[in-house]
Amino acid sequence: MAIKVYNTLTKKKETFKPIKEGIVTWYNCGPTVYNFIHIGNARNAVCFDIIRKYLEYRGFNVRFVQNYTDIDDKMINRAKELGISVKELATTFIKQYEEDAQKLRIKPATVHPKATEHIKQIIDQIKKIQSNGCAYETVDGVYFDVSTCKNYGKLSKQHIDDLKKGARVDINEKKNDPLDFALWKKEKPHEPSWDSPWGKGRPGWHIECSAMNTHYLGDTFDIHSGGKDLIFPHHENEIAQAECATKKKYVHYWLQSAFLNINKDKMSKSIGNMLTAAEALKRYDARAIRFFFLETHYRSEIDFSEENIIQAKNSLERIDNFMYANKDAQPNPKVKKIVEKYKKEFIAAMDDDFDTPNAIASLFEMIKEVNKIGNGKEAYDFLVDIDSVLGILKKEDENINEEIETLIQKREDARKRKDFKAADSIRDQLKQKGILLDDTPQGVKWRRA
Repeated sequence: MAIKVYNTLTKKKETFKPIKEGIVTWYNCGPTVYNFIHIGNARNAVCFDIIRKYLEYRGFNVRFVQNYTDIDDKMINRAKELGISVKELATTFIKQYEEDAQKLRIKPATVHPKATEHIKQIIDQIKKIQSNGCAYETVDGVYFDVSTCKNYGKLSKQHIDDLKKGARVDINEKKNDPLDFALWKKEKPHEPSWDSPWGKGRPGWHIECSAMNTHYLGDTFDIHSGGKDLIFPHHENEIAQAECATKKKYVHYWLQSAFLNINKDKMSKSIGNMLTAAEALKRYDARAIRFFFLETHYRSEIDFSEENIIQAKNSLERIDNFMYANKDAQPNPKVKKIVEKYKKEFIAAMDDDFDTPNAIASLFEMIKEVNKIGNGKEAYDFLVDIDSVLGILKKEDENINEEIETLIQKREDARKRKDFKAADSIRDQLKQKGILLDDTPQGVKWRRA
């Protein structure tokens, strides 16, 4: 079965075929590390983590590059506010991003490049753009000349004249056209800067990404992803400058995730409903947040609310209970047949532009049918198998510590002595610690509350 991918560039689903058989080259626009990531950024990261893991599940070797933007106007302004260096600011929020990502079970990128560590690559790409006649220098920087790019607007599907009508010109910029954008910004007092052929300065935002991704993935690579809000101007400008520099097609498949709303309102600082991933992870279970993201297709808007997270948590409890019931079950031919059916449905859903809602629906249909006929080890094995993609199950390494192990053994000893009062007291102690016990014919079993 072929994997179908919705390509923003062509606005249709296409059969996914990487440049090199069995290998996927992929760049995802990472965070600008001037602040905590918000829950919408977390949704983007989880969505593409699941797609990446599904491609790996289907046998591809995925080289996944996700950058850290650690120098731009936002970084400089925030560092000034806090009275610290831009580097200190970046270090702080890279660490916070990685903590949030780990809690959400997001696999680290193959490479996490930082813009400040790739100034040479950035300068080299600007020099190519300039030598190919697509850039010009002014008193305040080097700009990309959009008029030299005949198909500018091909990703956002906007005509260049319409884009010009909506563009605003900063009075401090000396560029020729409202749509022209900075490749290099010349040094300003008290700002980080690097030597370049155009004098000391720093890179523009757009050039950072295309210089880094082509450095790690080649002039042309398979997938470029990011939030829908990046289509214009960021991704549009990336295409223009990269294709001018290399004279080759930049990216084959463009994937963009949709927006996240908060209680049906657009997340916005102006209305005070911004929610950081760190805050959300303090309030809600990380697995429930990840599962909540799974329940909506990555290209559809999603509404984050406490009610929706509670529903996600309840769904997870159903899966947890099913896992617990089938973990030590014997093989069951009838269950095996059901599992084979729904594994095909799961793969069919994911092959169709990574349709996680239908993939999850097939999972619950499997649970429903297995529950009708009895347990089977095959059901447990299937969930463990697909969790390499979904990342929602309780981890096997979430083991009880020595204190709890000792308490369970003491309770068993008390039961053997027929000291049921002591056994009940220990059960209550364990319950307070979030450990529930089930006495089964195979012995005592424990699970987290």
